[in-house]
Amino acid sequence: MIICGIELKANNALIALINSENNNIEYIEHKQKKISIEDDENMEHILKFSNHIKELITTYNIEKIAIKKRAKKGNFAGGAVTFKLEAIIQLNGISPVEFVSSQALNKLQKKDEIKFPSKLNKYQEQAYLAAVFCSS
Repeated sequence: MIICGIELKANNALIALINSENNNIEYIEHKQKKISIEDDENMEHILKFSNHIKELITTYNIEKIAIKKRAKKGNFAGGAVTFKLEAIIQLNGISPVEFVSSQALNKLQKKDEIKFPSKLNKYQEQAYLAAVFCSS
């Protein structure tokens, strides 16, 4: 099963892809490590972001999307743009979307002592963990 992990930050969707077969997780090297939206108030830019997501899903035959949750209120609340990006991703119409809390990812990382692939960029680590979490 191909799973796409996503962490939403500012106006970016940070992406990590994995192939999960028989409890074996393999990182999938891919060119587009993040998808950005230039202007979230411009319909053309919103459609462009949506099309990039759909293209990623179809190109890699993604069967599930895992998004790291963000707080909805408080000091560490996610920005309005990230919630808009989240809705666009959820409405892709191709792959189901699951949400994973930060606490679950921290627990997974401590319990399983996750070793990150050498080709994974530091900024992709949370997206990778979200994908790994949803692979089980």
